[in-house]
Amino acid sequence: MEFRKMRRFGQQLEQSECDRILNCGARGTLAVLGDGGYPYTVPMNFVYSDGKIFFHCALAGHKLDAIKSCDKVSFNVLDTPEKRNPDDWWYYIKSVTVFGRISVMPDGDDKIAALTLLGNKYFPDADYTKKEIDRDLHRVNMLCLEIEHMTGKQVEEK
Repeated sequence: MEFRKMRRFGQQLEQSECDRILNCGARGTLAVLGDGGYPYTVPMNFVYSDGKIFFHCALAGHKLDAIKSCDKVSFNVLDTPEKRNPDDWWYYIKSVTVFGRISVMPDGDDKIAALTLLGNKYFPDADYTKKEIDRDLHRVNMLCLEIEHMTGKQVEEK
């Protein structure tokens, strides 16, 4: 499939800036095709590694049902908005939107490696991550988003 080019290409971010936002972002919004063909979006913790995005989730639920029906998703991450002038009311906002296909990772070493990356991003240290994985591995799924298209945008609100 050929993805649309950004209409306002002057606001498009370089790949390196998109990578920075995905590496530094704390949460993003995953969009799937939900029940009855309605979009379903959910904020998610994530980790970006080797051109893929990994998420953890429960063993059952709306998100997983939607993914089983259609593996095409989008994911959006907002960078921290900034004011260039403290006296102004508007913000400069950067965001990254990713399109791709998502799947549930099978149990095994790759799932544990992805969980470890995710835990090390959010937990205070590697020992804590290992403890959490050992305790909860049997009741967690890992999702892998294979990126097909990525675009970043900078917007100045005025």
